[in-house]
Amino acid sequence: MSGQRLKTQFHRLYSHFSGQDSDTTLQEIAEILFCTRRNVRMVMNKMADKDWIDWHPAVGRGKQSRLVFHSTDSELQQSYARKLVAQGKLEPALEALNNDANMLAQLIQEQLGVSTQQGKQVVRLPYYRSFGDLNPLLPLRRSEQHIVRQIFSGLTRIDEIKEEVEGDLAHHWEAISPRHWRFYLRPAIRFHNGKLLQCQDVVATLNEVKQQRLFKHILTVESVAAYTIDIYLKRDDVHLPTLLADTSAVIQPEEMLTHRDLDALPVGTGAYKVIQNDKQRLKLEAFDQYYGFRAMIDIVDIWILADFDVFYLKPDAEELEAGKNTITSRLHLDEGCNYLMYNRQTGLANNEDWLNYFSHRFSTLAMQCLLDQPKFSELRLVNAYGLLPGWVHNPAISVSAIQPPAKRTVTIAHLQDHPIYPLIVEKITQLLSDDDLKVKVLALTTAEMLSGKQSSKVDIWISGMSVFTKRDDAILPWLYNFDHLYRAMPSDDFKVMDSLIAKWRSDKTLPFPAHDIGFLLVQSQQIQPLFHAWLGVDNTGELQGMTSNSLGWFDFTSVWRKPV
Repeated sequence: MSGQRLKTQFHRLYSHFSGQDSDTTLQEIAEILFCTRRNVRMVMNKMADKDWIDWHPAVGRGKQSRLVFHSTDSELQQSYARKLVAQGKLEPALEALNNDANMLAQLIQEQLGVSTQQGKQVVRLPYYRSFGDLNPLLPLRRSEQHIVRQIFSGLTRIDEIKEEVEGDLAHHWEAISPRHWRFYLRPAIRFHNGKLLQCQDVVATLNEVKQQRLFKHILTVESVAAYTIDIYLKRDDVHLPTLLADTSAVIQPEEMLTHRDLDALPVGTGAYKVIQNDKQRLKLEAFDQYYGFRAMIDIVDIWILADFDVFYLKPDAEELEAGKNTITSRLHLDEGCNYLMYNRQTGLANNEDWLNYFSHRFSTLAMQCLLDQPKFSELRLVNAYGLLPGWVHNPAISVSAIQPPAKRTVTIAHLQDHPIYPLIVEKITQLLSDDDLKVKVLALTTAEMLSGKQSSKVDIWISGMSVFTKRDDAILPWLYNFDHLYRAMPSDDFKVMDSLIAKWRSDKTLPFPAHDIGFLLVQSQQIQPLFHAWLGVDNTGELQGMTSNSLGWFDFTSVWRKPV
């Protein structure tokens, strides 16, 4: 008899006697369980072996036997559901619990955190959406960028603590000239599929990468000797090693670059390899042949819990109410913001009156007043007056633009599967409707948002930016990110920004013009900052070395667990 069949039989028995210890007969139980007297003995013995009941059969015809319950129906139900949860089968577990979502949430909570299974240290984390494709050459959201950094390696990387450029796949490099760089690769590096890293993998990857605007000044990439890569540029770039630390420039096997069907299960050379990635979970396993220090946590298992808000990565309510010191000791303010970007090329905002109207109507203070305040606090939002925390670049908006110039339909696009953007859309729609304007809303994937296919139809984009470090040049990848800003910005303004960056690239003594660019974008009303957010993970103390990074996660390779 299967385990589930035996549980069904127990449920019938338990329900009939209301969970009360009872005197009964073999015939009565046979009728309850719809089976023969012979099978009753087998079923009752199996239940007794599992310690669900005590069964004391009477000797002699007509004598009553004694039935004693050791488990309740709900305990057995939870035990079965708990087993399904451990296997990641959340939908069957919910069905086994009679669709009791609160009970399922409790069982999930039991399984999260740190555990040891078959001698391996496992960390289970909750997340509110699936990850989808993890191809570094595709548009990626903040969390995907973090995961990619655990899976792949670039020629260089930026140390999260020191925020300095250091070697990764390349152990040394030199500038032959401002337009000619040479990188020396580490030998005997393996991809997760066992293949040895070859120079041609680097050449092929960078040839794909240079199609992006951020890397378009790369002219050619060549392998000039064993483990040696030469990069020739169209114009000076004294900061190329920093640029190559970007997520887009991590190295993939040459043969994988064109296999889009494998984007969900990418192959890199990083400390962790992907062994599962679907709508239920993302599972990473430490790569034993990693060329650096092997990760101390064996499995990182991220569960996708879309229907359970309780599992956003956040401290609990008491910790948030404890005051600012508690928050900042656990979290840090996002290096970035949620913002509105206006289409000043082909949208309504290419008219100054419309641009002034939008900017006045959707100020950060106006949006905060409209948002539900408990929700505002729950999402850990604070008002933004510039792209990064501490920047104050908001322009003075004329009150004369308080009414829309005409009756039109305003098209708004935002990233789907996000906790904040639908709330912002709702409030913007409310404001526009108050002014007798119609609204069309597009919920887009990251690829759709950044592909440019919808650009000419969109008036306002709701999006966000986060940078990996506090370095001034950390916003550079976002400025060129798949030409999203380029397609929305007047060409003259973009040329000004582009020339500032080109000047910095050619002179090592110049600081990156981050403030100048931030001022240009916000003062021109191209970007309207709305909110910064507190990011981080709820560190229960089980893991050592857990420090939230600028992407709201923690470096999986740096944490470990003390033996109990």
